Amino acid sequence: MKTFNKTLIAVSVALASSQTLAAGFQLNSQSATGIGRAFSGDAVIADNASVLSRNPAAMALFDEKALSFGVTYADISVTVKDVEKAGTPISFGSEHDAADSKVIPNFYYIQPLNDQWAFGLAAFSNFGTGTDTSALANNAVTIPGMGTVPAPVDLLGNTEVVTMDFNASLSYRFNDHFSVGAGLDLIYGQGKLSREGNLPLGPGGAMVNANLVDVDADGFAIGGIIGAVYEFNKDNRIGASYRLSPDFKATGDINTLNTQLGKVVSFDEINIPLPDIFQVAGFHQLTEKFAIHYTAQLSTWGDFDQITVTDGSVGGTPVVSSAPLKQYVWDDSWLFSVGGTYTINDKWTARAGYMHDQGVVNDISSISIPDSNRNWFTAGLSYNLSTHSTVDMGLAFVRGEDTEVHENSSIPNMGEIIAHTRSDAVYYSVQYSYQF
Repeated sequence: MKTFNKTLIAVSVALASSQTLAAGFQLNSQSATGIGRAFSGDAVIADNASVLSRNPAAMALFDEKALSFGVTYADISVTVKDVEKAGTPISFGSEHDAADSKVIPNFYYIQPLNDQWAFGLAAFSNFGTGTDTSALANNAVTIPGMGTVPAPVDLLGNTEVVTMDFNASLSYRFNDHFSVGAGLDLIYGQGKLSREGNLPLGPGGAMVNANLVDVDADGFAIGGIIGAVYEFNKDNRIGASYRLSPDFKATGDINTLNTQLGKVVSFDEINIPLPDIFQVAGFHQLTEKFAIHYTAQLSTWGDFDQITVTDGSVGGTPVVSSAPLKQYVWDDSWLFSVGGTYTINDKWTARAGYMHDQGVVNDISSISIPDSNRNWFTAGLSYNLSTHSTVDMGLAFVRGEDTEVHENSSIPNMGEIIAHTRSDAVYYSVQYSYQF
């Protein structure tokens, strides 16, 4: 039996799966109103406090204290079909329910301090994921004359990532037209990963259960955001923001099986570079009842070039100080959205939108990162409970593309693996907004 080296780079998948129905592993779920209009104009509309997630300068548009909080339920459908060893009839099966649905909360508060200054606090999420293809990891195939062929265990398994962004921001109004803002992000992230299955690691190549990767890590990182708003008049304005994301570092239990050493290597830290996010948005009240809005957003996924682990040891004895686990060739990604808002009467407001979200994967694809272009079709309603309070609802249908994925496995004699993936979702969101 050949010995296969490496710390089995599946650790790098821990915080890099893309089953969040947005480019890379980025989330679009910050508010019910945003979902209802496909996040078009979200950096400048300022119809409730959730604008704080997109542009701190837009706090200058508020004359009164504002509060918004809500929850989004993401019903995600991910299919990984026909996982096959390239050039052979060997198939390891399909997984038609490879993603967990998610409940994603949010909270926003804006406090005008005077005619020029405003302060805000927010809690929301920009990144996260959850996938599970572990059911395929034990699907070894017995071929007459070839013996038993194990599944590509290093490419299959369970991945879960949760992040939360705690933001504090200030805005300053220069005059009736121009405002700026800046904020500090404290980002908490938690990731779990397992890669486990039957492999020919026993005496004489006998199949035994092997736990290649077992990760449970979390950590904090600091980022920031700056923004600006220009008001042409009360009915027309544009806004822009730039969110600077950190290199995220997580610590905890990061264990991988190194079959060359025949031992488990424990690392203290995993390092994941996150992309910056730049967006431009516009809002135009065309009539008393109808407005249009739009957004263009760039995420610098080209910065997500390599995941590394540090301080590896065996039984407390250091064996490696730093190691690159996996390299990525990702593209920067644009999304474009457009939408409309219609005031039905003094109680009801309707909105709808469309968004096209570009995938990030270029030349190197991955079963754990089956990214593709996606289209969002959205609608929403707001009901005014009183002159100060509103209930907002949003619904989004997200449709991805069928994608053929090619990836090389570290398992001896396995070679290239081919799979077919698709990611769809339905988002349901509700929030409560109050202006004091």
